[in-house]
Amino acid sequence: MKLRRATNHAFTLAEVLASLVFMAIVIPVAINGLGVASRAGEVAIRKTEAALLAERILNENVATTNWNQSVQTGTLRQGRRDFQYTLKSQNWNGDPNQSSMRLLSVDVVFTAKGSDYTVRMSTLVDTVTPLLGTNTYQQ
Repeated sequence: MKLRRATNHAFTLAEVLASLVFMAIVIPVAINGLGVASRAGEVAIRKTEAALLAERILNENVATTNWNQSVQTGTLRQGRRDFQYTLKSQNWNGDPNQSSMRLLSVDVVFTAKGSDYTVRMSTLVDTVTPLLGTNTYQQ
């Protein structure tokens, strides 16, 4: 007859210490990763809001031809947040044959997690006003 030996299933002190060291390394890295992901999510939301405001500023200024000044600045409130903007109008030198084009750019500054970020949008504006009420047809 064989005698069975009683076996105890337990962790050794070395195994427990190794797992504690591993957790001491992994937990701070995981928490830092969650912080980075949270910051990236907030920046993405604010950047979307800033881009919508930049587009609105450009559209309003193109429609009202209110871009004759070289620089305009202001603050817009979107929900509970304030966004600073700077609208710049300058000559466009991209095509030497187009002297009537101006480059209209808006920079919208926003804050997320204590850091400032900027969204820039630009468009070209034709400064020549069309002749209203005249139609020219060639046959």
